[in-house]
Amino acid sequence: MPTYDYKCKKCDHVWEEFASIKAPPTKKCPACKKNSAERQISTGAAILFKGSGFYLTDYRSDSYKKAAAADSAASSPPKSDSSSTKSDSKPSGGKSDS
Repeated sequence: MPTYDYKCKKCDHVWEEFASIKAPPTKKCPACKKNSAERQISTGAAILFKGSGFYLTDYRSDSYKKAAAADSAASSPPKSDSSSTKSDSKPSGGKSDS
């Protein structure tokens, strides 16, 4: 059900209501009980994913995911062997053993 924003013309009370699309607009203000309520134009609702568990690519098709994985694998630099960059010499600590 959609949420509608209302404002009273008499007392300026603002509130929201959940109502069916087919339901007639509310006329009675819940604060002053007068028939001067007016439905406001609102921006509408959007789906918001909040939290660390939601990503833009979560709902992509399998073909998109495969193409993206192939593209990222092709553009990543080749991995080098880290053992060839290590030296076998002992680091100098500044102290002598004597």
